[in-house]
Amino acid sequence: MSKTEGNLVEMCGVKLRFSDKVILDGVDLSIKAQEVLVIMGMSGSGKSTLLSILMGLLRPDAGSVSFKDENLTDLSPIGWNLVRTHIGMVYQNAALVSSLSVRENIALPLEELTNKGEKEIASIVSQKLEIVGLKDIDDKLPSELSGGMEKRVGLARALALDPELILFDEPSAGLDPINCKLIDDLIKKLHVQQKVTSIVVTHEMPSAFRVASKMAFLHEGKILLQGTPDEFRATENPTVSAFLSSFSDHEQNKK
Repeated sequence: MSKTEGNLVEMCGVKLRFSDKVILDGVDLSIKAQEVLVIMGMSGSGKSTLLSILMGLLRPDAGSVSFKDENLTDLSPIGWNLVRTHIGMVYQNAALVSSLSVRENIALPLEELTNKGEKEIASIVSQKLEIVGLKDIDDKLPSELSGGMEKRVGLARALALDPELILFDEPSAGLDPINCKLIDDLIKKLHVQQKVTSIVVTHEMPSAFRVASKMAFLHEGKILLQGTPDEFRATENPTVSAFLSSFSDHEQNKK
């Protein structure tokens, strides 16, 4: 896959192995500004690994990764700190610091990566909590929140620096259907109102098709298919089709 102008994020031939296990085997993936890309695949296929590479937590063995036409592969720690002011991350388990209040958790990236003053940070924290539909919980600890509230606080923290790109790692995992839909609606709201670009890793197929403008299927270290939700529904790729059918059958059996 050759590099294409106009992509916000692009991975070309990305490879990664842990010891003798191949995780990524030549991944080609691209996303344009203001798209919502949902990455699907079987457990252990390397979906979350892709997000870790985009956050600079892992370095690929081969291939190139670019964000806004900047090659991320050989960035210095200072360079990565600058890139991270443009990329937010929502972790599967929310990853809030248990000893810090909601306000302090959301303020962390602002304190670590900017020179903003205390009053400005307080204003931003309130604004981001309002976006995710939470008010008057600034002083609560994570242990006092429900699972759905924790996920939303994690999203508010990811929004603190007004990122152009947000990475979601299983944002609906462990949530009931009502909270799942609430998270989906927030992702769509950010897309429409804030013009945020998102990459979402999820096993929740109803959520995937609710939020995606584009989809990618990762299998055995490679992207088997990239396309729109309609193209995925109509795919004749046997592996992708079997994956989608398995979730459809599961939903039917629950009824």
